Amino acid sequence: MARSNDPLDTYSLRVLVTLLTERNLTRVATRMNQTQSAISAVLRRLRTTFQDELLVRSGNTMVPTPRGLEVLESARNALSAMDRLFTVGEEFVPHTSQQQFKIGCPDYLSTVFLAGVAQELRRQAPNARLLVHPLGPGFNFEQALADGELDVVIGNWPEPPEQLHMGPLLEDGIVCLVAQGHPLAGGMTREQYLQAPHVVPLHYSATHRGVIDKHLAGLRVTRNAKVVVPFFSMAPHMLPGTDLIFTISRHFAEHYARILPLTVVPCPIDYPPMRFYQIWHGRTQHAKAQQWLRGMLKLVAQRLVEPARS
Repeated sequence: MARSNDPLDTYSLRVLVTLLTERNLTRVATRMNQTQSAISAVLRRLRTTFQDELLVRSGNTMVPTPRGLEVLESARNALSAMDRLFTVGEEFVPHTSQQQFKIGCPDYLSTVFLAGVAQELRRQAPNARLLVHPLGPGFNFEQALADGELDVVIGNWPEPPEQLHMGPLLEDGIVCLVAQGHPLAGGMTREQYLQAPHVVPLHYSATHRGVIDKHLAGLRVTRNAKVVVPFFSMAPHMLPGTDLIFTISRHFAEHYARILPLTVVPCPIDYPPMRFYQIWHGRTQHAKAQQWLRGMLKLVAQRLVEPARS
């Protein structure tokens, strides 16, 4: 029997799931392209609907109440069912679409790869929106894909999560980036490489070790990490005027060597190539808009590596 005053619409349900997942009003407002006051207003209505606080402050953070945790899984399932209801059989026309696409991506890919994504999006789907979410040790990207908070995550783990769908994007060799005039700018031995001071970014996933550290662990050696930075894109700016070494993929290194006084040097460690993947949840496997998005990302990746092969 239908009710004339159903307490939850799709928007409120999406806010509910995002609030209980993010547990931060500011991040929810940013992710949903709303003001913080608008999200606060929805939270007040949700508290009235459920007759529970749902989220309460605990020090500097917010935590779900027992009732909040209880409704979260049901809300996720309901939201996924609604998404499937409106995407099955749906045609997607890029040029007229106003859809928002949500990509999780490590920060260092923004300098080259995401610039190409933005260009292609503006060309093919000028009315669509792109939201890029940074990856970090405290962010559960697998849950974000399951919840619909992200459409695609781009990463370069040696072993991508088995329970998610995966498609290769690009493969790139690993090189060293050093300051112009660095004592080892003309080349280095393995011993020199391991003993020299390195700048090393933090891992962007708490559960997946990076290609470089995994390979070194297999060799039972370690780098001499002297400077640790929270973002990959900070590392090249630490190099000029120092004896630091930064180990990274070739396309990233060559980009910064064009804009900073840096030199790309062959790496004396025979690292496996750095492979980048796009990863998505099974719920979007057959959605037309998501298929277009994944194809567009693959196209941009192919264009990125083609100049290096020619």
